[in-house]
Amino acid sequence: MADGADRIGLLGGTGDLGFGLALRLAAAGVPVTIGSRVAERAADAAERVRAAVPDADVDGAALPDVGPRSRIVFVCVPFSAQADTLKAIAGTLVDGVVVVDATVPLGPAVGGRPTQLVGVWEGSAAQRAQALLGRDVQVVGGLHTIGAAHLAELDSPMDEDALICGDDKAAKRQVAELLEQIPGLGVVDCGKLDASRLLEGFTPVLIGLNIRNKTRTGIRITGLVREPDAAPTR
Repeated sequence: MADGADRIGLLGGTGDLGFGLALRLAAAGVPVTIGSRVAERAADAAERVRAAVPDADVDGAALPDVGPRSRIVFVCVPFSAQADTLKAIAGTLVDGVVVVDATVPLGPAVGGRPTQLVGVWEGSAAQRAQALLGRDVQVVGGLHTIGAAHLAELDSPMDEDALICGDDKAAKRQVAELLEQIPGLGVVDCGKLDASRLLEGFTPVLIGLNIRNKTRTGIRITGLVREPDAAPTR
């Protein structure tokens, strides 16, 4: 078991997106801590990951216990739970931690449809996360176009790009280097954090495509110069 703040934290790791990401990272040999409001639920999710990936270094913890152990923390919760989740960890994060916010303000949060995007006062969910956590925490927005169901299928390689954005280049590099350990998943830097209001808008578009076509869509950015035999990068 890795010690200290060198693990990857997954808040909402008991949900579909967080659990799928936990599976992929664990399969890549990355130490993972799954966080939940209820520690027992997090421990149960960690056990399910170990059942799928027997050698996985994964454990579960209550939300406030994830931050002190993590160098990168993913927030994979519904929009309705975002504020409470971030407030639960705001004072626990170690210096230099990067928070990756995958929240999308979708219609169901206010009784609407999943193909609707809800307006956010700060501009986007990721910008809201930055406001709640303060400027000392580096927030990166991303993973809005990555399907949870595909992540959970370990036997099926990924074939898409994760679009990320943020104001700190070093933070984005850390996130890219981590996610590129997932076979077939590329990472594309889409600019400053204010681009998150555009990236989050891709999610309801893809949901609509999936519903109409009864499929699972993803995004691959073409025309970029990429390293041979490497996952797509910035």
